[in-house]
Amino acid sequence: MNQTTTDSSPHPTNGKHDPLYKLLADVLPGHCIVADQDSLKPYECDGLSGYRQMPRLVALPETVEQIQAIMKICRDSNTPIVPRGAGTCLSGGATPHPEGLVLSVARLNKIIKIDANNRTATVEPGVRNLAISQAVEDLGLYYAPDPSSQIACTIGGNVAENAGGVHCLKYGLTVHNVLQVKIVTLDGEILTFGSEALETPGYDLLSLIIGSEGMLGMIIEVVVRLLPVPEQAIAVMAAFENVQQAGEAVAAVIAGGIIPGGFEMMDNAAIRAAEDFVHAGYPVDAAAMLICELDGIAEEIEPQFEKLETVLKKHGASHIQRARDEAERIRFWSGRKNAFPAVGRLSPDYYCMDGTIPRKALARVLQKIEAFSTKYGLRVANVFHAGDGNLHPLILYDAGVEGEFDKAEALGGEILDLCIAVGGTITGEHGVGLEKVDRMCVQFTDTELEQFRAIRKTLDPENLLNPGKAIPTLVRCAEFGKMHVHHGQLSHPELERF
Repeated sequence: MNQTTTDSSPHPTNGKHDPLYKLLADVLPGHCIVADQDSLKPYECDGLSGYRQMPRLVALPETVEQIQAIMKICRDSNTPIVPRGAGTCLSGGATPHPEGLVLSVARLNKIIKIDANNRTATVEPGVRNLAISQAVEDLGLYYAPDPSSQIACTIGGNVAENAGGVHCLKYGLTVHNVLQVKIVTLDGEILTFGSEALETPGYDLLSLIIGSEGMLGMIIEVVVRLLPVPEQAIAVMAAFENVQQAGEAVAAVIAGGIIPGGFEMMDNAAIRAAEDFVHAGYPVDAAAMLICELDGIAEEIEPQFEKLETVLKKHGASHIQRARDEAERIRFWSGRKNAFPAVGRLSPDYYCMDGTIPRKALARVLQKIEAFSTKYGLRVANVFHAGDGNLHPLILYDAGVEGEFDKAEALGGEILDLCIAVGGTITGEHGVGLEKVDRMCVQFTDTELEQFRAIRKTLDPENLLNPGKAIPTLVRCAEFGKMHVHHGQLSHPELERF
């Protein structure tokens, strides 16, 4: 996909003279509408800054009733709507539409209710991920999904993209930790999916909403599941002389019956960047490093650690270090949590990929990514959720050099094709957005994609909710297929043999 930077010129009727502004002003106070060019600029992209488009207008409603009114206005005026939370999305999911409205839920940021007995929290979509755990810390509870951006990202965006985090191996993604979601439809109606009970009758429409990337409605309320803080947690750091050994060790640990609370992998480039940034005590000479967290009751930790140590040594770990105390455990994780900004110091820009593969293919896939790096002449730093095979290759490039983003994007596309070829998928937690919409044509057949479109039409018949994202049109797949694929079959001979 070569859809890097879109036209950033102002909408021809932008500002307070825009007819849409006048309609919004009837239902919103002036401070809830962003119209001038300087104030609109921060909304031109999300975390994937390679895609930029100035929005027509931005609305910042403060109540659900205001959202309902906005949705009706956009439906009646045939105006596209792009939902936005904190703007931390890494797949271009919140990239504005040139003729559309960015609808932000940033001001719907209240924790409505905490139910300690049933271990749930009811929150508005603009509540930060980390704020939930902070709010229930004194109760001995926490919210498990913890994306690296958890200090900033919002629960509404987490639901829209089905976010994960370093602890998703044992405790699951957003979809496994949300009980109920309320949305406002394009018609202004409020629909509730799921319930606060453990089970609900009928189709599992809650799972349909989670990961729907703003294409079915505006999220206005979420009930999340809270978990008790584990009695004990230890972190173990293991260094390896080559990346392949580390990849094989990951598969062996899981195959051995150990399910870590978190299981992460970093290659040398990521290790050095994180160590320079955080000073976590990482082994900077290692080709690869694993961070494994064991948690649970104290009686089960020691036997698990002994078994883990045995497996890691058997698969080539040159150094194993157990965190001596809680402070060191936190320091081990601080390097991983800050790996993305740390790698940003190595290059003017980087392109963060997100694909998922079977654990058994880790070593082979990492070898192939290294070959792609050589082919395109761009460095790649690998840092990812190794336990569940969720890759995050960071492709280093310089946007100031003509053609480098195109090369980075092409390299990323080959990585996604590779994920599919080994039996994986094109996303693990970042969503499809604009970034991977063409690769949907690779992973799914025309028949499967048509089913996705049919579901969308039930709630958005005019294709106004986040258009151009996640679900490609037949025309788009046909155009992409002329160059790359035919009916979901890979056309790269080297990948077919892989």
